[in-house]
Amino acid sequence: MIGREDKGMKEEMKLEFDAISENEGLARVVIAAFLTRLDPTLEQLQDVKTAVSEAVTNAVIHGYEEKGGKIRMSAVLEKGQLEITIEDDGIGIEDVSKAMQPLFTTKPEGERSGMGFSFMEAFMDKVMVESSLGNGTTVHMWKSFQENILSQSKFLYGQV
Repeated sequence: MIGREDKGMKEEMKLEFDAISENEGLARVVIAAFLTRLDPTLEQLQDVKTAVSEAVTNAVIHGYEEKGGKIRMSAVLEKGQLEITIEDDGIGIEDVSKAMQPLFTTKPEGERSGMGFSFMEAFMDKVMVESSLGNGTTVHMWKSFQENILSQSKFLYGQV
């Protein structure tokens, strides 16, 4: 693993799945498996899984209004930097900056807390949302694991 990262090799994963709430768990498991090569801490792993859960749940509940569709999840790992993209072709978001405000929800009658984007921003280093009414939403999230790679290198080369 260290050798590939040291050479700057990019690793990618892509997955498309049905926009049903049960697949939120699938997305969490897949991203966790993809991250194992970095030997993440439990906290790092939980942070990424939670951010992915929130993005997938938003696509199911808000993007497709629980009427079904497809969600695409991709992840790229390069030089200790993880980028995750969650895409849907749902109804889109009219005002992204408003939607990203804590406690904002378009479904106040439901059990939604309006904290999805806030959780994504809290658990990831950077979050960017692109959306177009009638064309869907794309959530990009980044998290650095550079420290994991450095500590693994020190351990492997006896510098600990």
